[in-house]
Amino acid sequence: MDKPLSIMPCLDMMNGRVVKGVNFVNIRDAGDPVECCRAYCAAGADEIAMLDITATVESRATMLDVVRKVADVKTVPFTMGGGISSVQAAEAVLKAGADKISTSSAVFRHPEMIGEMISAFGADKVTVAIDVAQNAAMPSGYEVFIDGGRTATGKDALEWAKQVDGYGVKCILPTSKSTDGARTGFDLPLIRQIRAATSADVVASGGAGTMEHFAEAAEAGATVLLGASVFHFNLIAIPELKRFLKERGFNVNA
Repeated sequence: MDKPLSIMPCLDMMNGRVVKGVNFVNIRDAGDPVECCRAYCAAGADEIAMLDITATVESRATMLDVVRKVADVKTVPFTMGGGISSVQAAEAVLKAGADKISTSSAVFRHPEMIGEMISAFGADKVTVAIDVAQNAAMPSGYEVFIDGGRTATGKDALEWAKQVDGYGVKCILPTSKSTDGARTGFDLPLIRQIRAATSADVVASGGAGTMEHFAEAAEAGATVLLGASVFHFNLIAIPELKRFLKERGFNVNA
């Protein structure tokens, strides 16, 4: 039987609060991370993601006190990202209670760190996030961006995804700047390309606005369906989304 789809609310965090932006900017407050986590677990989320969105650009470590507080209330696997710039930083986040870490800018600059993290913690603990923007000059049509989507790298996103996959990473989380927070749908060509070129699970991230968008992402090959503003602002309820996907013939957890 196919692996069940995983519904993953994402808590973007700034100054200890959950926030949500559009196209990586225009940030607005969305609540307390501990209360959000508690509510999403109760609502049937399969996983929780939390991202300290300014840690990297502020050159600081992840807020471990918030990780501990969220870890105390979560009842499902919890992935933490943002500011994880070394194997030691990843270890601190895992010791604080996260089940997995997500890393982007640091491993782009030092790809060997991916293998080091997998050796230290196991492949199941390491997600590599890839922020991209459309760029027709790239073979895949997408360019990798780092530093919270602020810095262009000149590297083709699909080539980087293949390189990441080569280290044995089991989960890749691509987010398209053009769809992030816009609620116009996920970047389906991006999902399809990474799904076809790698053996990793692909997280659909950036752009969910309707339940149909989640179904489209699953059809494109995503196995983890991430949403932020649609959940934070009560536009879509997780139980309703699961019912919708099940009616469409997808395998979902109860």
